[in-house]
Amino acid sequence: MYEAIAGPLAPLIFAMLAMAATWAIWVALAPARPKRAVVERLEGYVDRSVTAQPANLDGSLRDRVATPVVRRLLRFFGGFMPARDLDKVGQQISLAGNPGNLTPLDFVGLRLIVAALLVGSYYLYAGGKDDLFTLLRNSFFALAAGFMLPKLWLSQQIKKRRTAIGRSLPDALDMLTIGVEAGLAFESALLRVGDQWDNELAQEFRRLVAEIRIGVPRNEALRHMADRCGVEDLRTFVAVLIQSNTLGVSIAQVLHTQADQMRLRRRQYAEEQAHAATVKIVLVMVAFIFPALFVVILGPTVPRIIEGLGAM
Repeated sequence: MYEAIAGPLAPLIFAMLAMAATWAIWVALAPARPKRAVVERLEGYVDRSVTAQPANLDGSLRDRVATPVVRRLLRFFGGFMPARDLDKVGQQISLAGNPGNLTPLDFVGLRLIVAALLVGSYYLYAGGKDDLFTLLRNSFFALAAGFMLPKLWLSQQIKKRRTAIGRSLPDALDMLTIGVEAGLAFESALLRVGDQWDNELAQEFRRLVAEIRIGVPRNEALRHMADRCGVEDLRTFVAVLIQSNTLGVSIAQVLHTQADQMRLRRRQYAEEQAHAATVKIVLVMVAFIFPALFVVILGPTVPRIIEGLGAM
């Protein structure tokens, strides 16, 4: 009945109609996109001042042609999505360190393209072999996987960045302490750390100084850095530093105390991971090593046991 009514293209048509109906309902219920606030435009200016690269006409074909075309394609598809979660997506991208200089529209477009590619690949592979119910079910699973894979990748980037910032924070505080005690201003010490290193925390220090230089108050710029990183130790350090600025406490003393506490906390975390390794090793031994030992030790006796049981 299915082939007689619609032919081999009916599953694809039904799947496209279902996705179009879902998208239309989503767009109809989504609120209008809010206008960008002054603070967001200011943060965008700071981002360009820190990460922008001069135009290079001698670059590769990928940098001059392929990358702009891909970005336009991502933003085109991202424009079809409702803007309800764009702020949340932008916050997640900021926590991940802006990988690939992606914007929220780029990331939404990437999710749509990956989902469409997975659905199209499945239909090309098995679309003509499966019945209607199986085709719709597997298309839905492919669509959900296409939406979730970029999100999982972004979550992994956030976790990786937080780990890198947490590991480099104690050493950075030591360098800040040395610079401030040597007579440098706080912003100059931040720039010195940013010049010495090229990691995630050094980039945040350079962006912090850029925000202060364009007129953002120091305490507000520090809060912005803590929000962009999402590391609890850095939040604690920023809170103590803001309080010291308010009360007039010496920054060198605060930095020295915080560096000692960060080193102690890192040592405690290493000890905690070392204690947890014992339990993990036991699980690995029970799951993989002990069965192999039992096979090697008891394997030769199994035929004799079987023969004895057969004789009885």
